[in-house]
Formats: sequence, C-alpha cells, structure tokens
Amino acid sequence: MPKRSMNPIDAHVGARVRLRRMLIGMSQEKLGELLGVTFQQIQKYEKGANRIGASRLYEVSRVLDVPVQYFFDDMPADGDRPVARPHGFSEGDSEPFVMDFVSSSEGLALNRAYTRIKEGKLRRGILDLVRVIAGSDEDADQGA
Repeated sequence: MPKRSMNPIDAHVGARVRLRRMLIGMSQEKLGELLGVTFQQIQKYEKGANRIGASRLYEVSRVLDVPVQYFFDDMPADGDRPVARPHGFSEGDSEPFVMDFVSSSEGLALNRAYTRIKEGKLRRGILDLVRVIAGSDEDADQGA
C-alpha cells in the first residue's frame, strides 16, 4: 500500500501547535501527558504526519490556552499557496522563513527576551539597533 502524502492543512495546524507549545515553553512530553498521548504522537501531529481530530484539537487549544481558530490563522487559502500579505510581507516565501525562525531556539529566546522589555522606547531602540547591524533600510517605525 503506498504511503499517503502529507496534507498541507495538517502540516499547517501541526506547525501552529509546535509554535504555540514552544512559545509557552512546554515540552512535547508535557503536552502529550496533558492530552493522554505519547510525545511521539505529539511529534507526528506537529510534523503533520498524523491528522489531529476535532475533539483532540479542542483539547490542544485548551491546554495551550488559545482559541481553536489559532491553529488555522495565516493558513494558505487553497492549502498550499501563501495568502496575500499586507504591505511589508508581500514575499510569498517569507512566511516559512519567519515561522522557522520563530520556532528556532534562537528565535524563541530572542522573542522571550524582547517581550520582557516593558519600556516601549527601549524596545524601539533595540529594534533600530538590530536594523542598523543588519543593514536594513526599512523605516524605523515599520512593523514596530
């Protein structure tokens, strides 16, 4: 029997589960324990290899403290092509890069540290500094 191909919707939902789990600092083991499944099953969900059923997705949303809709946010309209982005995010291939970065250990650490800075002026200054270091020619207030 031929192996079924991964459904892009399942892959997107799984990626959103992974992103949220990592943003709140939860391990696959802990999520599996709270859902009553193995961490291997969580891995399969996150990779999109196994489809998450409706009742399980509801439980995942409760455990990760997000609405069910969260898992479908930014989903490509037809399941495999990126949705049109607002100004500044028009490159069709940028979303996978952003998701990969935000899901990486460096991206998560940077995000967590940055969001702990409460003073808005200091946050904007750090963003400006990073743009200068990176050689970005974007407006200082774009995306901030």
